[in-house]
Amino acid sequence: MSASNAQRSRLRLLVVQALVFSLFATLFVRLYYLQVIGGETYQAKAADQSVRDIVVQPQRGLVVDDQGRPLVANRTSWVISLDRFVLDKLSSQQRAELVRRVGVVVDARPAAIEERLVTCGDAGSVREVCWNGSPYQPVPVAVDVPKSVALSILEQPEDYPGVLAEQQSVRSYPRPFGVNLAHVLGYLSPITEDEYDLARERDDRSLNGASAVGRAGVEKEYDEWLRGLPGYRRVAVDSMGRVLGDDSMVESTPGDTLVTSIDAKVQGVVERELARSIRTQRATLDKVTGRRFAADAGAAIVLEARTGRVVAMASQPTYDPGVWVGGISRKELDRLYSEKAGTPLLSRATQGQYAPGSTWKPFMTAGALQNGYSTSTTLPCPSGFQVGNRVFKNYESGTYGNIGFAKALEVSCNTFFYRIGHHFWQKFGSDVADVDARDPLVAEAKKFGFGSRTGIDLPGEAPGRIADRRWKRAYYEAQKDYYCKIAEKPRGKDTSDFLHRFAREFCIEGFAYRAGDAVNFSIGQGDTIVTPLQLARAYAALSNGGTLYAPTVAKAIVSPEGEVLRRIAPRKVGSVDVPQRYLRYIDAALRGVARQGTMAWKLGGFPLDDVTIRAKTGSAEVYGKQSTGWVASYTKDYVVVMMISQGGTGSGSTGDSVRAIWETLYGVEGDRVVPRRAAIPGTVPPRALPSFEPDGSILPPRVERKGGRR
Repeated sequence: MSASNAQRSRLRLLVVQALVFSLFATLFVRLYYLQVIGGETYQAKAADQSVRDIVVQPQRGLVVDDQGRPLVANRTSWVISLDRFVLDKLSSQQRAELVRRVGVVVDARPAAIEERLVTCGDAGSVREVCWNGSPYQPVPVAVDVPKSVALSILEQPEDYPGVLAEQQSVRSYPRPFGVNLAHVLGYLSPITEDEYDLARERDDRSLNGASAVGRAGVEKEYDEWLRGLPGYRRVAVDSMGRVLGDDSMVESTPGDTLVTSIDAKVQGVVERELARSIRTQRATLDKVTGRRFAADAGAAIVLEARTGRVVAMASQPTYDPGVWVGGISRKELDRLYSEKAGTPLLSRATQGQYAPGSTWKPFMTAGALQNGYSTSTTLPCPSGFQVGNRVFKNYESGTYGNIGFAKALEVSCNTFFYRIGHHFWQKFGSDVADVDARDPLVAEAKKFGFGSRTGIDLPGEAPGRIADRRWKRAYYEAQKDYYCKIAEKPRGKDTSDFLHRFAREFCIEGFAYRAGDAVNFSIGQGDTIVTPLQLARAYAALSNGGTLYAPTVAKAIVSPEGEVLRRIAPRKVGSVDVPQRYLRYIDAALRGVARQGTMAWKLGGFPLDDVTIRAKTGSAEVYGKQSTGWVASYTKDYVVVMMISQGGTGSGSTGDSVRAIWETLYGVEGDRVVPRRAAIPGTVPPRALPSFEPDGSILPPRVERKGGRR
């Protein structure tokens, strides 16, 4: 080998040696950095990969009645959940077999289980059954499974990798005195992605991806108080996601207790009586139509007259609030919204809107007495009153000669009030184009709160409607294009003669507020509609001297330790500016309705001298439907209102049940009052709150006795 070749070989060797040395030096430096300089950081990251955070949901607060009886509580339930972290490590065949085995033990289709495992928002997810919680949280796939099923899974972990069986807290409904109260209590459902994102923006730590939130009733209205604060459990897991042990724990904080003004004993009676009256009317022949009454819906309300607190509130048709526990099926959800089933999810007490019929007349009396009429006024009560070419009939064409307001209320004379409505229309509003024309009867109805929400502490309340000139003009503007198109075309086979004629008339003058509208308004007919709660609140104002309250269900918020965090006082929202002498006159007239008027036949033998009931009956007619029956009644303590849609006359459809409710409230037995039999101790709702003891027991409030006439 020449010298030059040998020199080149040595040079290449040196280069190789230098490269090898530099590689080892780099490796050594990197190793030193990882183990010495960055060791603690990487050790922490490695630990994090083997530790998982699991949310511990808080126990939701109780809902109790005014005596401390639980209306909504909690119970433990065996829940089967699947850990998607473990499932994702299985082969497709192993996963399918595992899901099949779980489906067999919990009696569910494998496809249904797989749907629950899909994250909400992912492609192919189904909103009603997808999982919207944390991706690291086990996904519940079955609730209320038998204990034996849960134990069989726990005893065979090798056959059920990633399957958890544990006890969780879920809502329960103790149903004291058999109460349902679904529309007042409400229900829960999983938090949505939008709600969770909003909670994160607000740094609301009471919510997490697996939270359930209130959707209706007091569960929604007082959700922030009831929900509590979640805890967090850190657990160590192996490479397959199996829990090796707890790493740390932050306890959850239970929610607060909501004390309501509902009295379960009264509520139970109100619900049963409403359901009984509906059943009775469905079996009763309607002499007008020749078929049985449909009695398709109803509502009943008991208010404290002096405070506006809700003592009882029932709606029919109703549903079992327990159907939401653990997730509601599509079939059950469809039924709750089904018109065929009567839309059970709708609260007729606060969301149902109906023509008030003759229960409207006391407010029309107040309006008339302040605008030219007097308590000594007498007017004819013939069988009919002609307006233009139409005769507006008295109820059953009865005639009573010349009578005053008190007698007109007692016998519910329509033609008496027709005359008043027509008089005001002629005096102030005969110019049909003047939407600002004065109308004393409309103004009086608005004074009593009709046409606007009462402000009750329940979501979704309907506003009702005052069908005055402004409403009629707005309705015409909204509907004229539709009806004018029908009117312009020749009547087809799909259009009835009535609809075609109505469309032609509406297209030409549908904006006009005519005399017929005014006389209908005066007796609570036509397009004016109210909710049962609005009517009850207005009658409370007649009872208490003219104060309008925002009805309330809640009385107080109490911490888990028994500390009163917030008292919810009655809230005055207005006064009806009616002279007291007129209110006293109307009060006396409504006492006459109970003693010798349209409600007297249902109160025979009732001790009216001891419990002085004032009442007004009503039968509202709606085109194409049977009459809606009302009874509105009150004492100085309570207001009781009951309504049955398409149930017939007011006293005929609901009179017996209204009497039964009054008997329950005051402890009436036969023709005498037995105070100890009253549903509420002391015969009036307690001002004090129940006592919450350290051992978790709840004691009723101190009994307050009250004497005197009511």
